[in-house]
Amino acid sequence: MIEFRNVTKRFPDGTVAVDAFDLVIPSRKTTVFVGSSGCGKTTLLRMINRMVEPTGGTVAIDGEDVASKQAVALRRSIGYVMQNSGLMPHFTVAENIATVPRLTGRTRRAARARALELMDVVGLDTAMADRYPSQLSGGQQQRVGVARGLASDPNILLMDEPFGAVDPIVRAELQRELIRLQRDLDKTVVFVTHDVDEAFLLGDQVAILAKGARRLQFGSPSEITEQPADDFVAAFIGAERGKRALRVKQTPHGPVLVDAEGRTQGVLVEGGA
Repeated sequence: MIEFRNVTKRFPDGTVAVDAFDLVIPSRKTTVFVGSSGCGKTTLLRMINRMVEPTGGTVAIDGEDVASKQAVALRRSIGYVMQNSGLMPHFTVAENIATVPRLTGRTRRAARARALELMDVVGLDTAMADRYPSQLSGGQQQRVGVARGLASDPNILLMDEPFGAVDPIVRAELQRELIRLQRDLDKTVVFVTHDVDEAFLLGDQVAILAKGARRLQFGSPSEITEQPADDFVAAFIGAERGKRALRVKQTPHGPVLVDAEGRTQGVLVEGGA
C-alpha cells in the first residue's frame, strides 16, 4: 500500500506543484493519475521513489515513510518506466535490462539470464539481446524499458507516460501487453497519463487531478463514468460525447450501440442466465 498524507511540493521559484494531497493506493492494483500537463501527476509519481522530495507531508509504503529509506536502495527496489524508455545507448538490450540486478550484486551470468527471461515475458525475441537501442523500433525500446523496470522483481512499478512517444497502433499493443503483464505478475502499478481513454483502459482506479494535484475524483472507471463528481469531470472524461455517449440503434439484424458521432461501437446482446 502506498499512502500520501497531506503531501505538498513547492519548488524554489514558488510554484506549488502539489498542495495538501491525500490518497491511499492499494496493493496489487493499477492506479492511474490523469490530468492536463502541469497538474502535478509526475511530481506525485516521483515522490514515491524519492526522485522528488516533498516540501511537507509524508509518502509511505506499507506504513513506512519513504524518507526513512536510503534513496538509492529505495529506487532500486521500485520499478520505473519512463517515456522514451530512457535506455543507455551504449548498452545492449540484455545489458540495459540487467542493470539493476548487476547493481544489486547478481553475477553477470545470472543478470543476463534474468534479462533473457524478462525479454520473453514482455514479448521480445531473445535474438535481440545483443542489439543496441538504436537498432530497435520505438515499441521494442519501450518493451525493453518495461523489462528493465521489472528486472529486480519489484512489488511496485511506476510508469510515467510510458507509451506517449509511440504511434497509436504500437501504443494499443503496449497497453494490451501491460494489461496481460498485470494479470500475470500482480504488481502495484502507478501509471501517469494525460489521456483519459488510456487511464480508463488500464486503471483499476483513476485519480483525476487538477492544478496543484487537486483531486477532482477518485474511483473505478465505471464509478467515474456512471457518476462524475461535477460538470468539469463529466466534460473531462467526455461523458456526453464520443464513445462514452452511447445510444441504442435498431437495425434489421438487431440492436447495436452507437456513439455520439453515429459510429457503431458494438452489438447489443441479451445477457445469459
